[in-house]
Amino acid sequence: MTWVTAVARLRERREPGVLVTVATVRGHAPRRAGAKLVVGRTDSWGSIGGGNVEAVAIDRARELVGALDAEPELLEFALNDKVTNRHGVQCCGGVVTVLLEPLPVVPAVAVFGVGHVGLELARILARQELDLHLVDSRAEVLAEERLAVLGDAVAQVHVHHTPLLPEEVLGELTPGTHVLIMTHDHAEDAALVDAALRLPELGSIGLIGSSAKWSRFKHRLTTEGGHDAAAIDRVKTPIGLTEISGKEPATIAVSVAADLLRTFERTAAEQRRIRLAHSAPPAAESA
Repeated sequence: MTWVTAVARLRERREPGVLVTVATVRGHAPRRAGAKLVVGRTDSWGSIGGGNVEAVAIDRARELVGALDAEPELLEFALNDKVTNRHGVQCCGGVVTVLLEPLPVVPAVAVFGVGHVGLELARILARQELDLHLVDSRAEVLAEERLAVLGDAVAQVHVHHTPLLPEEVLGELTPGTHVLIMTHDHAEDAALVDAALRLPELGSIGLIGSSAKWSRFKHRLTTEGGHDAAAIDRVKTPIGLTEISGKEPATIAVSVAADLLRTFERTAAEQRRIRLAHSAPPAAESA
């Protein structure tokens, strides 16, 4: 498996990893500069020459996989018998520098409804490093020529045509996916909100619409859906930045995208806080 395929596999699995590259070589070494190794939580693909260099690089990569705010870093190895090594001696005689680049799990967003606002939003989000799901019950709005504006996307774009039950896509999304509901049909919106609230593993849930629309939805979610107030509070509506009041599709899309990026930052900060709390040593018991 090539390193490119290995990185793509981690991305598809939504697993973090580290790309390890031989950055520089002076003198003799097992591999030339540019050799690569991809390290996941439990698997690794490729090789940077084996021996102590590779074993130490894998050890450090696994530490970075579980680290908070991991940054790229360089490791230098002297390949001679005078160096104390953790995993055996390499006597090639050269010096090798290895670059470790963390490969984090990118955010995931599902946009239900790719109408005027949905398409403008997709154009903005497609410029971000994320997994972007576009879902609609109408085949024409997902036509290849209409979505051609996303041809240079940085995001991984997944298109779902769901003519009958678009809410079924919710169950296929990975945990933590942020959901934005903006379809052409209020009944479809209501079904999606109800289904999303039944999946606590999803990320944020946003609903486009007026206060009157939300008032009707809340009543139905309570009386017919059986959702309590805490569950219903998961839904943010209206979506976007309240300071931006424009009604043009592109303006709404910019507002929603900006608010979503802010949500990404808040979610990442919360995850860091939780991981720090779990990794902190227990407090000493009182005497």
